[in-house]
Amino acid sequence: MRRNQDFLHAARDTFATRGFEQTTIRAVAAKAGIDPSMVMRYFGSKAGLFTAAATMSAEPPDLRGVAADRRGEVLVRHFASRWEEDLTGDSTIFLMRTAVTAPAVAAQLQATFDELILGPVAGLGQQGAPRRAALIGSQLLGLALCRYILRLEPLASLALDEIVPPVGRAVQGYLTGPLDAG
Repeated sequence: MRRNQDFLHAARDTFATRGFEQTTIRAVAAKAGIDPSMVMRYFGSKAGLFTAAATMSAEPPDLRGVAADRRGEVLVRHFASRWEEDLTGDSTIFLMRTAVTAPAVAAQLQATFDELILGPVAGLGQQGAPRRAALIGSQLLGLALCRYILRLEPLASLALDEIVPPVGRAVQGYLTGPLDAG
């Protein structure tokens, strides 16, 4: 099990630095110190390897036990806290950095967000869960891009406790507010 985690970390590092198109199975295998045929045996293809590496630490939040009026803030804090601790180990940041290089990676980002956001939102039983999740995803991806990848100021320098409440209110609106144009 530990060997598999080490290998997936090597794959993540290689995909993150080289991008999807420039990463080869041989390069990942060499970095991990294993034979390339083992990669094919366990993952089937480069896309299969990417999927495994991208989703190895994805953990959706459980919003069902959270007070309804605090779910937006809890959701934002769940992701932002992970991004604050370790950007290299977070699936969302990893996917965002590589999604611009290949359509297959963008599709994986969609699948990951379905798991991380649509799943918990749908679990609340509200009408319009896919649309709500898409709006929440746009807010969270915008935060991740501006604060953690582009490091735009003053957002990049604000304390997490200065960011979570206002972004949480926006996400709360997506969770509970009306979805119509009015």
